[in-house]
Amino acid sequence: MSTILVTGGAGFIGSNFVRMVLTEQTDCIVVNLDSLTYAGNLENLEGFVDHPNHHFEKGDICDGPLVEKIIDDYSVEAIVNFAAESHVDRSIVDPGIFIQTNVAGTLTLLKAALDKNIKRFIQVSTDEVYGSLGEQGMFTENSRLSPNSPYSASKASADHLVAAFGHTWGLDYNITRCSNNYGQYQFPEKMIPLMINNARNGKALPVYGDGLYVRDWLYVYDHCTAIWKVLRQGKRGHTYNIGGNNEKTNLEVIGLILEKLGKSTDLITFVKDRPGHDRRYAIDSTKAMTELDWKPSVTFEEGIAITIDWYMQNTEWLDHIVSGQYEKYYESMYKDR
Repeated sequence: MSTILVTGGAGFIGSNFVRMVLTEQTDCIVVNLDSLTYAGNLENLEGFVDHPNHHFEKGDICDGPLVEKIIDDYSVEAIVNFAAESHVDRSIVDPGIFIQTNVAGTLTLLKAALDKNIKRFIQVSTDEVYGSLGEQGMFTENSRLSPNSPYSASKASADHLVAAFGHTWGLDYNITRCSNNYGQYQFPEKMIPLMINNARNGKALPVYGDGLYVRDWLYVYDHCTAIWKVLRQGKRGHTYNIGGNNEKTNLEVIGLILEKLGKSTDLITFVKDRPGHDRRYAIDSTKAMTELDWKPSVTFEEGIAITIDWYMQNTEWLDHIVSGQYEKYYESMYKDR
């Protein structure tokens, strides 16, 4: 039975990955390290916290002694690093914490992985490290890194560190770069759950600029299955782009949400654009699809319907998440726009 350390396993993508592994891979033990900051929530793992193959450890990936102790105590064989500060808006307000977690934290994990002879290190990254695209073309694994926000710069820095540990010391690693994820348990500072929550409550839907920014949307379960494929089948030292083949403008996505909820487009409120907003992302997943025999399981229209239904059936979770500190953050982000 193999044992993997999943960092950030109580966050959005991490918790979905933990749920998937515990459900579908009965021969795998998951050690889940999460510091439970605002976006890390054990409620995301309801029904799985006490699973016999799940061991939760509260702590920071920057804590080297703790990371090494966990690796020793559980005989960890591989590390899948989801732990990250991930919201671009927050990185503009406070870039320091992004450098601390995303760069210094990754470095701590890498040093522990090397010292403890970890067999495989998976760095979960983002297509935002590539920068912005024009109207044509797609990001490939060979695209030049050109990050435009403190968040994407911190992720690009972490990616370079991972590759450097592979080149210099022979660490067996893979880097995955995904497009925009959506699905269950996403913290409602991100666009889709924010719009669902506001629409269900009849509140204004704040849309940056002209609303025509284009993103490729990836259902979170499909992202998780791709990461598992990379962990088990990825070629040593290779990077894999993971996308949903679903390019949509923000207004198109919001329109689908409003239509599904039976709400008026009058709720859309255009607000001042955020600084340095990348116009378009599009990701080429050919390598993952051909080398790993992976493909998305749902279209965007199918995935967004599943997602909306989940949020509407889990309003208690959603109401709990958006209380307290989140409300203060929300007001600070949009009050002057």
